[in-house]
Parts: sequence; structure tokens; C-alpha cells
Amino acid sequence: MKSNFEIKYHLFDLRKQKNLTERELSALSGVSKSQISMIEDGNANPTLHTICALSLALNVQPCDLFSIEFL
Repeated sequence: MKSNFEIKYHLFDLRKQKNLTERELSALSGVSKSQISMIEDGNANPTLHTICALSLALNVQPCDLFSIEFL
């Protein structure tokens, strides 16, 4: 079944705005550096737990980490 939407993650932009490396964000959030890289590259869909951990580390709302584009 084809989905009618695409989820876009904004982790890279938010991380750069905070002047954090992937390693620093990993230390702050408890999310592995490799998982952060995969999310930023569009190769992983994070769980709600991961989204919340990243949003706390970045001091943003969870909804700021992604947007939904309807096709």
C-alpha cells in the first residue's frame, strides 16, 4: 500500500542551529551517533522515544523535529 504522505526530519538543521556535533548531541540525548546520522540522512525513522530524547537535548518541541508532507 502506497502512503499518501512523507515525513521529513529536521534534525540536521536544528543540530546545526545549536552548534552541536553528532557526537555532542549523542552525549546529550543518549541516542547513538550512528542513529543520529541515519535520521539526518533519511535512512531511519526514529521512535517516539528517540524523538522525545532528541527534542529534550535540543530544547525544542518534539513536533519541531519533523514535518509531514502530503502527496
